[in-house]
Amino acid sequence: MVGRSLGVEHTVVERVRVNELERGFVVDVRPYSKCQNLCPTCLSPCPRYDAGSGRRSWRGHDFGLATVTLEADAPRVSCAEHGIHVAHVPWARPGSRFTRPFEDQVAWFVTKTDKTTLATALRIAWRTVGDIVTRVCDEQRALRDPLDGVTRIDIDEVSYRKGHRYLTVVVDHDTGKLIWAAPGR
Repeated sequence: MVGRSLGVEHTVVERVRVNELERGFVVDVRPYSKCQNLCPTCLSPCPRYDAGSGRRSWRGHDFGLATVTLEADAPRVSCAEHGIHVAHVPWARPGSRFTRPFEDQVAWFVTKTDKTTLATALRIAWRTVGDIVTRVCDEQRALRDPLDGVTRIDIDEVSYRKGHRYLTVVVDHDTGKLIWAAPGR
């Protein structure tokens, strides 16, 4: 029940502690046995390399005004194809210090408000918002080809700031969805 309320899957919740210093909760978790010692790139089972740097923590959704942090051991695995990496955990993307549901929420909010407001509301750094959006977009781009089903496109240049700074934008003409954007002309 606690795992479902945190939005984590394939995870065993071992215990929940109160963290008085940060006014929040610390949830000790571990992946199901079938999800342990997987390569974070290809998700294949790999031999354990070492214990890594010990326990790691991931920020989750706030519970009211209290922060929620997941903590777990983070061993390293040796993948024959990708080398030595920290083992995959089902609740977070590789290289992230946030849970998947938290990152998905940040990516959704970015489409509704500016980064400064979002960073203030969720108590994260402004730069962190950009890093999260990059991770979520990269994962989604790998799952689906952005050009799939596109028959007509619109291309436009948008000027922003002073000094002839431009952003080139490519949009699907039929759906209005953004396909590609990059700084410059």
